[in-house]
Amino acid sequence: MEASCLELALEGERLCKAGDFKGGTAFFEAAVQVGTEDLKTLSAIYSQLGNAYFYLKEYGKALEYHRHDLTLARTIGDRLGEGKASGNLGNTLKVLGRFDEAVVCCQRHLDIAQEQGDKVGEARALYNIGNVFHAKGKQKLWGCTQEPGDLLPDVRDTLQKATDFYEMNLCLVKELGDRAAQGRAYGNLGNTHYLLGNFVEAIKFHRQRLSIAKEFGDKAAERRAYSNLGNALIFLGQFSTATEYYRKTLQLSRQLRDQVMEAQACYSLGNTYTLLQQYERAVEYHLKHLYIAQELNDRVGEGRACWSLGNAYVSLGNHKQALHFARKHLDISKEIGDRNGELTARMNVEQLMEALGVNENDLSPSSSEFEMQGARPKITKRNSMDSVELWKKGYPDSQSSDERPWLDSPVDTDDITVQVPPPKLGRDPSDEDCFFDLLSKFQSSRMDDQRCHLDDPQNGDNREGTANTPTLNEMIDPANTTSPQTEELFDLIASSQSRRLDDQRVSVGNLPGLRITHNNLGHLVGEGDHQEPSDDFFNMLIKCQSSRIDDQRCSPPEAGPHAPTVPDEDFFSLIQRVQAKRMDEQRVQLPTEDLAK
Repeated sequence: MEASCLELALEGERLCKAGDFKGGTAFFEAAVQVGTEDLKTLSAIYSQLGNAYFYLKEYGKALEYHRHDLTLARTIGDRLGEGKASGNLGNTLKVLGRFDEAVVCCQRHLDIAQEQGDKVGEARALYNIGNVFHAKGKQKLWGCTQEPGDLLPDVRDTLQKATDFYEMNLCLVKELGDRAAQGRAYGNLGNTHYLLGNFVEAIKFHRQRLSIAKEFGDKAAERRAYSNLGNALIFLGQFSTATEYYRKTLQLSRQLRDQVMEAQACYSLGNTYTLLQQYERAVEYHLKHLYIAQELNDRVGEGRACWSLGNAYVSLGNHKQALHFARKHLDISKEIGDRNGELTARMNVEQLMEALGVNENDLSPSSSEFEMQGARPKITKRNSMDSVELWKKGYPDSQSSDERPWLDSPVDTDDITVQVPPPKLGRDPSDEDCFFDLLSKFQSSRMDDQRCHLDDPQNGDNREGTANTPTLNEMIDPANTTSPQTEELFDLIASSQSRRLDDQRVSVGNLPGLRITHNNLGHLVGEGDHQEPSDDFFNMLIKCQSSRIDDQRCSPPEAGPHAPTVPDEDFFSLIQRVQAKRMDEQRVQLPTEDLAK
């Protein structure tokens, strides 16, 4: 039985490391069904299951297994295990948008790491707390009408807290000599300063992030840094230089065979060339975005591309082609239920029809023109998205970034696909955001290092935001577990009637996969007596284990629309608002008298 449980768990670990998380969870769940009396092995299984479910976006199950890991660690008096499990719980709660609880858990991880002199764990905890405040501040920004830097006090305070924790993390990882961790800290500092409207500072951090990404040959991080640099430069009016970074983003996305990021880079290039009034180049990149959106069945992204193309063709004076794409935009907006997009598209269609002197009966439903432009016929996808319009007028570019002294200053970002937000939880991720940012090994680039996993310590993968637990092979060593002495067992039985031990037995008895025997009974109810968590943390645990939370154990809702080929945070819409005074009317106007000439 014991060997069978261990063998199943080891196979689950192997599959997860190979990227097969579905297969890995199946083996881990089978191991839990078999059960074990080895507490260290069971703790590792819980942690790995939590991580695997996190990757699969089954956050309710991830929360459940990390909670089991925390309960077991507390019961057997494993302080470091308690800290790591608390950090994992915090990261999962963060993705679920339960930021206050997440902070309590991550703070618990920090307290224990400092108490135990665990500098690596302390750095991870600082990084994770920064991530929670970053995500919380980012969520507060959704739907806000403030200009960058002109934030509500509570939003600014939240983002400033994120910056403070990232700075503390950076100091500590510098002391530890962890260059990879420094890169992540620089990246997230750049992201936070970007949200604060400190674009010069953001660029400094992003450049430093870029340098470290190149040092490690991390192409994904390099791509993110280029994208983030381009986004920050847009806000500073450095449009030509921004296109240079976006082109590098596009090149790396193609190298990485990442179609989603390739489409986002094309989208950003199309909009930036519109700002530069280079409309033919804008059309070229919007068509590329459109093609990939169709390939990926991104109906929302397809609608956004059609909208952008319609505006670009109007600026080029090709009103027939503009009408074609305006009609496509209208059809897609109706299909996906985008009311704002539908109203805007309808207005544009009416203006173009009036300008061309045609009516609905004169128009053909054929999509031949659409296909001639190099795009494919539409593929359906249900989605909705807040509308965003391109400007008719762009701005002259100022001097290049290389001529700017502040661009030579150190610092860069890690995770953000940049642009300002339609409402939705998390990312990051991971980012992208953002953070998330979580676990580059277990998840996308935007989810770098935010949960723990079981890696061989030899691999040197000490990343903040992850609580590296020992591998299952290491935990088979008999030295890792001790058998209670007979006297301890008698002492345990003598005191077993106390209410506190009864409560503990109930909690431990609910742990799946635990086979209680004489060999581990003393560890379960004896050693746990020595550690008493703080009242605040205990109150948090009650919240996590309440029936209310049980009812909420599900994947976080995908609030709002989702368009993978359009940057998650559409910063062009924000620039549109910020620089509105410098722009002509945002909606394309077609004076009939001018067109008649």
